[in-house]
Amino acid sequence: MSEKKIMVIGSSNTDMTVVADRLPVPGETVLGGKFAMGPGGKGANQAVAAQRLGGNVSFICKVGKDIFGENAIRHYNNEGMDTTGIMLSEQPSGVALISVDTHAENCIVVASGANGDITEADIESHRKEIEAASILLLQLEIPVEAVVRAAKIGHEAGVYVVLNPAPACDLPEEIYQYLSLIIPNQTEIALMTGIEARDEEGAAKAVEALRSKGVQDVIVTMGSKGSMVYHQGQATFVPSKKVNAVDTTAAGDTYCGGLCVALSEGKDIIEAARFATASSALTVQKRGAQDSIPYRKDIIL
Repeated sequence: MSEKKIMVIGSSNTDMTVVADRLPVPGETVLGGKFAMGPGGKGANQAVAAQRLGGNVSFICKVGKDIFGENAIRHYNNEGMDTTGIMLSEQPSGVALISVDTHAENCIVVASGANGDITEADIESHRKEIEAASILLLQLEIPVEAVVRAAKIGHEAGVYVVLNPAPACDLPEEIYQYLSLIIPNQTEIALMTGIEARDEEGAAKAVEALRSKGVQDVIVTMGSKGSMVYHQGQATFVPSKKVNAVDTTAAGDTYCGGLCVALSEGKDIIEAARFATASSALTVQKRGAQDSIPYRKDIIL
């Protein structure tokens, strides 16, 4: 396990997943699905991924005073991460309703609950823990104001600040100057910049638009194709591993967690992207969110 602390601040959900032959269109009911329930949430997924892949992880989130929250805290403790930053809310714990088809495509509806109750004051109360981290990993399933405050605290303390801008939303211009690395997918970077990133040329233009806002480095994840890493003015394509994908849920989260672990171990950003790619390739071969996240011993580069 790396000695460098990875701080993850984000959402904690309980995922309720139905696997069916196809995804329904609006107004349609599809019968014959199989149901499963398990832990999820982008923040929690990335924290669990980083922990399982060898990171030294602290997780800050907010859960409700209900059975879902109790189970979540017990689960994170069992994973071995530092859970002293987990807060309790009067709101119910977050839940996500996930539909997955036989082609591994999914659609997700999230009821944020306690995740939406994280305030700037909550983040400020954990200032010392954030400042003591080496890497701060953030997403956008909690209020943007809280994300910005965390990024600012981390940046001012010299922490390496990583943002996975998912789900995509309007971000205040202020946040970009606090980011060491941003990891959008093709859809997210297009929504953020107004520039389509279907190919290398389009991705490069979109990346420059982000870099002009103050971001140091950018990685654009491109699903089954791989990822484009933009570091110090150089673009490097890291191809994906060809596997039989059955469920893409948590693949991006595993990528982000794995990347931060590799960086915490002193790997350069290209090596880190290769490690993250190998990690996410294992995730898509199993169903579920955290149930599909691999362990360090499983990774083959």
